[in-house]
Amino acid sequence: MEQRTVGRSGLRVSRIGLATHTWGSHTDADEAAVQLVAFVEAGGTLVDTSPAYVGGGAQRILAELLGDLVSRDDLVLSGCAGVAPRVLPAPAGPAVPQPTHAAVDTSRRALLRQLDRTLLELGTDHLDIWNVAVWDPRTPLDEVAATLQQVVQAGKVRYAGVRGFNAWQLASLASVVPLGAAQTSYSLLARGAETDFVPAALHHGVGVIASAPLAGGILTGKYRDGVPADSRGADEATAAEIRSRLDERATRVVDALVTAADGLGTSPLAVALAWIRDRPGVASMIVGARDIGQLTGVLAAETLELPRAIAAALDDVSSSTE
Repeated sequence: MEQRTVGRSGLRVSRIGLATHTWGSHTDADEAAVQLVAFVEAGGTLVDTSPAYVGGGAQRILAELLGDLVSRDDLVLSGCAGVAPRVLPAPAGPAVPQPTHAAVDTSRRALLRQLDRTLLELGTDHLDIWNVAVWDPRTPLDEVAATLQQVVQAGKVRYAGVRGFNAWQLASLASVVPLGAAQTSYSLLARGAETDFVPAALHHGVGVIASAPLAGGILTGKYRDGVPADSRGADEATAAEIRSRLDERATRVVDALVTAADGLGTSPLAVALAWIRDRPGVASMIVGARDIGQLTGVLAAETLELPRAIAAALDDVSSSTE
């Protein structure tokens, strides 16, 4: 798999990254192990995790696999801090599943506590990319910047980054502390990042890591004929979000992807990933898979080169207002 430089840093990552946000929920430990081995054997290096994924379950599964199945030195581990899962107390009465809410805190105390816990849990002395996961208006910018500098100087983090920031927030932090990477939602159905986020990242030499490049699976074409029973569109926790995006614009984009895929002898998924992979400023894209079959389809996008005419046609059909 091709390795790309992240922004103006010296860090190099695989241009497809492996997401772990379903590990511990839709993907069990055995399936996660199969995926991780296949990913590394294909030349993948960038693995994305967070203590907030599945209430910490995803990170615990990854911890079990490091060293036993793959070498820590073969991976570029990307983690984060600033958002922690918080389960509300259950009300009196019959036991029912309780929602998990995000507790936002990017104070020095909170960030360092999460980082130390992550390093201990993963059994490593450093993260390659450590992201501030959210903008916290209660914490002074200088404090966040000083914390990032502190952990880099201490060797606990190789490169600082951000997730979930908008353009002005990214620019504000990048103006006072060196940032290597910035992760943001970016796909054929979510091109808002092109307006100001990507230009801000390019200006400050920050590499863009595209998350949700398949728009929750919509760009695979799986929803063309309805909602599959095993899809996110049928999952109570994510159904509303997915269904709200199944509009006329999504239909036009997916139809264009299917047409392109048929002509190229590949899948709509591969076409969608190849398009986002080659956008200006994008160093890598984080893609999740429930099983090895889905991951195999994702990895197939690595060798696909889109003809300029097809890339331009996808630009046109997806460029309407989101």
